[in-house]
Amino acid sequence: MQVLPKGFSHIPNHLNISTQRELVDVIREIVKQAPLYRPEMPKTGEPFSVRMTNCGELGWVSDEQSGYRYQPNHPKTSKPWPKIPDQLMQIWRELSGAEYSPEACLINFYDTSARMGLHQDNDENNLEAPVLSISLGDTCQFRIGQTTRGGQTKSFKLHSGDVVVLGGESRLCFHGVDKIYPDTSPLLKNGGRINLTLRRVTQT
Repeated sequence: MQVLPKGFSHIPNHLNISTQRELVDVIREIVKQAPLYRPEMPKTGEPFSVRMTNCGELGWVSDEQSGYRYQPNHPKTSKPWPKIPDQLMQIWRELSGAEYSPEACLINFYDTSARMGLHQDNDENNLEAPVLSISLGDTCQFRIGQTTRGGQTKSFKLHSGDVVVLGGESRLCFHGVDKIYPDTSPLLKNGGRINLTLRRVTQT
């Protein structure tokens, strides 16, 4: 049994298959309104290996000129983000333990070659509310470290229907996705993994 950072929760198989399918249908409708796009790394302009979009009052974006930030509109269409679906709000209420509602849900799509390097979720003004992450589709290898870069890390698999909560002392732990395991879930017709990350951005 791995000893994970205090405040970090991994809830395996929290979402049954019917709920997972319902969420995928909901996400497809969001993507019709707010298409997936490939953000860029600050300064270098190197494209991310994941494609992403958002729903909620605010969405997380990144580009070469302005870097990481939240904004109320899609960077390609300039339209407001779609609202966060009720199904996701319910999961937040059940598991987050947070006083405030989420304002952003980042939707990441990983194909079999996509990765996410170790990073902190620290672009929010509110760093007390947890970050809640939902996995749908193919299994991934998830890595979590310490609150400082270069510390010891632990790795384990996240499967479709798993939920992770980074709260308390783990809120600013470095974390990332090292690998996608192809053909490990029948949920998505063409394979891949969807990660939904619910966040509170502002203080009030």
